[in-house]
Amino acid sequence: ITVSCFDPVRREIARLALEKLILDGRIHPARIEEVVAKVRKQIEEEIVETGKRTAIDLGIHGLHPDLIRLVGKMKYRSSYGQNLLQHSRETANLCAIMASELGLNPKKARRAGLLHDIGKVPDEEPELPHALLGMKLAEKYKEKPEICNAIGAHHDEIEQTTLLAPIVQVCDAISGARPGARREIVEAYIKRLNDLEQLALSYPGVIKTYAIQAGRELRVIVGADKIDDVETEKLSAEIAKRIQDEMTYPGQVKITVIRETRSVSFAK
Repeated sequence: ITVSCFDPVRREIARLALEKLILDGRIHPARIEEVVAKVRKQIEEEIVETGKRTAIDLGIHGLHPDLIRLVGKMKYRSSYGQNLLQHSRETANLCAIMASELGLNPKKARRAGLLHDIGKVPDEEPELPHALLGMKLAEKYKEKPEICNAIGAHHDEIEQTTLLAPIVQVCDAISGARPGARREIVEAYIKRLNDLEQLALSYPGVIKTYAIQAGRELRVIVGADKIDDVETEKLSAEIAKRIQDEMTYPGQVKITVIRETRSVSFAK
């Protein structure tokens, strides 16, 4: 049985198929193919049913069948140990509450919250960041522009054009950061933040670095007298490439290089 390490659905199919084969005791090529086909069909039916049940539970109507399937696939994906479907449901409910408090449409907010991470469960491995891929999937399946923008902008990769977008961004962060939501060994977490900061500090002209948002963003302060605006742009790209090539990290890391000039005088 060939298992893709990057596809949690295939891993689940392989696990269940192997379990059935061991219980059955007949492990030969023809039997393997038969069991895998049955398990694949069973998992696919469960994915669709999970998506439908989630939409009904949240009162979300009119989702395209392919979006319902993607919602169901979230059941088999996790981030920092937090189940993606549970996270999306939490985000959806938080979005609805916040939208209601602000006098906005809670149904639209709940819909955007549920769909904000669909870019993490595509059928093929993408090159786009998950927020942008999710936006393109939502556009493909005729979701409204404000929903699409909220999905694409929840990691600041495109401009936020409606009030729905910051609501999704904030509620996504609340769900991910709440106590007990995600598991990560403290030592490994601290080491990853330190490694990010030290990597950026290794560049000439860098004065200070701050890893923020649990390592999702790296703020880099450079000396205005040592680096100009053009070099600032190059620096952010170089740091991003080194992080991508040299480090292991979940999700994505945003690199923000800040160059400022300060003039201080004293009146005596």
